[in-house]
Amino acid sequence: MDAEVTDNKSQRRFELPLPDGEIAAAYYRVDDEGRLVLIHTEVPYEFGGQGIATRLATGTFDLVRRSGGKVVLRCPFMGNFFRKHPEYADIVAG
Repeated sequence: MDAEVTDNKSQRRFELPLPDGEIAAAYYRVDDEGRLVLIHTEVPYEFGGQGIATRLATGTFDLVRRSGGKVVLRCPFMGNFFRKHPEYADIVAG
């Protein structure tokens, strides 16, 4: 699986394509300051335990960094990911 994470702005989610047309997704909303509030991460059950959510989180954080944006972590998975990867501190807002 060499797929890349993309930002599906119309659906307000970062997507990682998976086999058979499935996707893993990190949902967000945009707050009044233009920050992306990460609210929920979803990986189809059959892909659990394969590191898909970590690949999704890494791709999401990398895209936000490249765009010059900031994220607010309201999703428990993304919060745990950040605690293990403090190198993303430059894009994480309060």
